This record gives sequence, C-alpha cells and structure tokens, in this order.
Amino acid sequence: MTVLVIGYGNPLRSDDGIGWHVAGRLATDPRLEGATILQRHQLTPELALDVSHADLVVLVDARSGPPPGTVATEHVDPAAAQTSGTTWSHHLGPASLVALARELYGRSGDVHVVSIGVGSLELGETLSPAVAAAVEPAADAVVGLIEARPTPGSPSAAGVAGA
Repeated sequence: MTVLVIGYGNPLRSDDGIGWHVAGRLATDPRLEGATILQRHQLTPELALDVSHADLVVLVDARSGPPPGTVATEHVDPAAAQTSGTTWSHHLGPASLVALARELYGRSGDVHVVSIGVGSLELGETLSPAVAAAVEPAADAVVGLIEARPTPGSPSAAGVAGA
C-alpha cells in the first residue's frame, strides 16, 4: 500500500503551521516507514499526480472553529469530488484535489483529512500551547488511519475486494 501524507498550512502564521509540525513529527516515525510525507503551504494542482499514485492520502491541516487543539478526522467523500462546474486555480481544497486527480489521471487514493482546531493565526512560528499539545495526538490519528486499512492479502482486504 502506498501512503502519502501532506501537512499543509502557513508555518509563519502560528497555529496555521500545525500541518507542518505534524508532518515533521511523522517524518521520523518508524510506523510510517516507506510513506511519502510532504510539507506544503497549500494544496496545489501539482499534487494531483501524487494523489493519483497513492492508495491512501492523509491531509493534515489547521481548522478554525473547533476548540484549539481539537483533533478530528474526516473522509473526503469521492461523490463530493465532482469536476463539473469547478474552476481550477493555484489553490485547491481536499475535494477539489481528489476531483483533479480523477479528471487528469483517472484515479485517486482514499483521502482523509486530519484537522486540528487553532487558537492563534497571528504572525509567528510558534504554536499556541493547546495546539502544540495536539501534535502527538494528530500524528497518532494519521497512524490510526493507516493501520485501519486492510493490507493486501488479509481476510478483510479479500472481503472488500469481493464486495
């Protein structure tokens, strides 16, 4: 199984850089040996090729709204990733990235988003205490998504393939 993890956001805007911190933490995690881990400012059309080659894609980003440090996971619904009527630009959301991968390359991996609630988006390279404390739980959420996937040849994978 090929795994792609993309931590994204602006590392110069305090908590908005949480995706970079989580990706940096995962880059040294032996549980992700063989995975491709990227740090990016935003999701761009160029990433569609990488998404099309991966079996599992996990996007890690900051999220306004939830309490600071709150970690949540969400599956990107392929049905929501429609290309009709969509205008492509230099910045994409998760569903648009999936749609672009499918439109250009005929497929996309299974895509999930791990989001972390933010407290500060002020200029700075330091995470707020609540968000800094969420780096490890967010990394564990990424690993949990990977470990929950059936491996080729396992009984649960055979059941899925035959469904």
